[in-house]
Amino acid sequence: MGSKSAETAIGNSAARAVALVGPAGTGKTSLAEALLFASGAISRQGSVEAGNSVGDASPEARARRGSTELNLLRFTYHDESFALIDIPGGAGFAADGLAALAVADLAIVVIDPAPERAMLAEPTLRRLDEQRIPHIVFVNKIETAQAGAVRDLIAQLQPLSREPLALRQIPIREGEQVTGYVDLALERAYRYRSGAPSEAIAIPVDLAKREQADRARLLETLADFDDALLEMLLLDEVPDAATVMADLAADTCDNKVVPVVFGSALGDGGVQRLLKLLRHETPPPDAAARRVGLAEGGAFHVCKVSNGGAMGRIALGRVLGEPLAEGDELAIDGTPARTGAIFAVQGEKTTKQAAAWPGDVVAIAKLDGAKTGALLPMNGAEVLGNAELALPERNAVQAITTLDRKDDVKLSAALHRLCEEDVALSWTQDEATHETLLRGINDDHLAVVLGRLQRRYGVAVASQAPRVAYRESIRGSVTQRGRHKKQSGGHGQYGDVTLMIEPLPRGEGFRFSDRITGGAIPKQWIPAVELGVRDALERGPLGFPVVDVEVTLIDGSFHSVDSSELAFRIAGRMAMAAALERAAPYLLEPVVKVTVDTPSGTGSKAGSVLSGRRGQILGLAPHPERARWERVEALLPEAGLHGLDPDLRSLSQGLAEFAATFDHLAELGGKQAAEVVKSQAALAA
Repeated sequence: MGSKSAETAIGNSAARAVALVGPAGTGKTSLAEALLFASGAISRQGSVEAGNSVGDASPEARARRGSTELNLLRFTYHDESFALIDIPGGAGFAADGLAALAVADLAIVVIDPAPERAMLAEPTLRRLDEQRIPHIVFVNKIETAQAGAVRDLIAQLQPLSREPLALRQIPIREGEQVTGYVDLALERAYRYRSGAPSEAIAIPVDLAKREQADRARLLETLADFDDALLEMLLLDEVPDAATVMADLAADTCDNKVVPVVFGSALGDGGVQRLLKLLRHETPPPDAAARRVGLAEGGAFHVCKVSNGGAMGRIALGRVLGEPLAEGDELAIDGTPARTGAIFAVQGEKTTKQAAAWPGDVVAIAKLDGAKTGALLPMNGAEVLGNAELALPERNAVQAITTLDRKDDVKLSAALHRLCEEDVALSWTQDEATHETLLRGINDDHLAVVLGRLQRRYGVAVASQAPRVAYRESIRGSVTQRGRHKKQSGGHGQYGDVTLMIEPLPRGEGFRFSDRITGGAIPKQWIPAVELGVRDALERGPLGFPVVDVEVTLIDGSFHSVDSSELAFRIAGRMAMAAALERAAPYLLEPVVKVTVDTPSGTGSKAGSVLSGRRGQILGLAPHPERARWERVEALLPEAGLHGLDPDLRSLSQGLAEFAATFDHLAELGGKQAAEVVKSQAALAA
């Protein structure tokens, strides 16, 4: 392997993209604000609490004091350009930044110092490991850390990371306060100074032994990837700071180690040190370009589509490989498209520019048809393909209706635009219940979407839990005649049928046949009888569609003048409706198979939640792919899905997730069935 140099690790001076990721509430947007201020990109550091930060500027984010969508920011440090991609940490909003995360050169995992909350970073670390994105850990709010918290935190975090963690600093305490740090790579100590770079001080005597022990662990971690450094350690030679820093830079770029640093975004501690780390250890854009499928040439990777601004539809994304100017040609699904105006982005503010350079994260107008996650090649570029975004389950569903019926037409267009810019959102028109269903990650997600729907598009809606698609079937077999005769001057109407109705096994659906002989009913009217039967099946005696029924047309009669297709359709419907009343109808409810993934120790609690919703537990076992996780499988009535997500998250520090797929229809009886039928009758009235 040999030794390495920082120059080979970095490679070029193109603009680099850094993603801020991690659990909600750890201060990612505050850290972004601190980086902008420390680098001189803004003249005053705002705050999320005060509602004056550059990021989180949307009304929804301001109201919640937390990120609800992707924030794009930029700064220059020592003449090097950086794009900051602030990705929401809340479970309902994190999907908004998935495409941007895929193209980041480096991710900063922002966490707080409480060891008991370390598990909250597990989903983020897992995604970064899966996508092979280089990353570091920034322990924010270090001023709140208890004595020994950093050491305990590392012990809790390491099992969650595929790569070894490399502690870069140890805290200096004065009483209960963290006032600075010792840099293990440089073997130097610094004291924080508000509004200014940290002050170099002597390493405190009481930290000398710990500094030596922790530095030795850091060097041993790096030596696993550097034979020359390993040989030095075996010979008890002390590597100089330049060697250690070069190894740290190279191993971070290659995603072999995960450096851990700390500081305070609000207290102005460690932010300058973080800027220096980003300058020396953020990889060039080449690796990110290859990761998203660019083999050669230039391309534009779409991180998000936005419809909400004054510029109309814009595509936010990163320029890769080659410069891109207004009017240049990109390919969207193989069709040439000219780029519109190009804008630099700083939160909600945009500045028009003539061109964008490799690595820049910009907004481009008039890229109609460009979708989130798409890699749009420039002329002659070789693209290996667009990777599919691994989206979380959409477990929140609400049925929505406009408060003003005049907005029905506007609703469809507005939902289309909202779903275009929010890849985790979808909507459908349910065929069974005829409801407009809006699906999202969780209730928080849908609440923000509905607020956006009214604010942007002026469409106010009422929302409620969707109706369950109950069905009904029959137990008995009956034979039923249906006769429709009407005379009102001129030609009358006459249709006469006899049907035999029988139950079918569960899941067989509907069958229709005839045994008509001797021309009792002319063949051209037999299809009309089937249509009439199907009409009756749409709403059975209990108020729901009827399934698993076989119908045989066995007899009938016709009139040479008054019989018609309509008459036989009405006769078929009359016979079927009467037959269903006599055939012992009963109610069926949809049952889904639910798979719950939850941290170890919470699986039994998850099982209790499912059982309390009439679930049948099928199994509880260690997760097949994730260490320290469990998987619970159960059959659950669809009615039990409403509100399940918050119940599961409340028992698992917000980490449990589930997927549900339709499994079968099951009989519902007793008091529960009576309540469902009563509710349906009231709705029909």
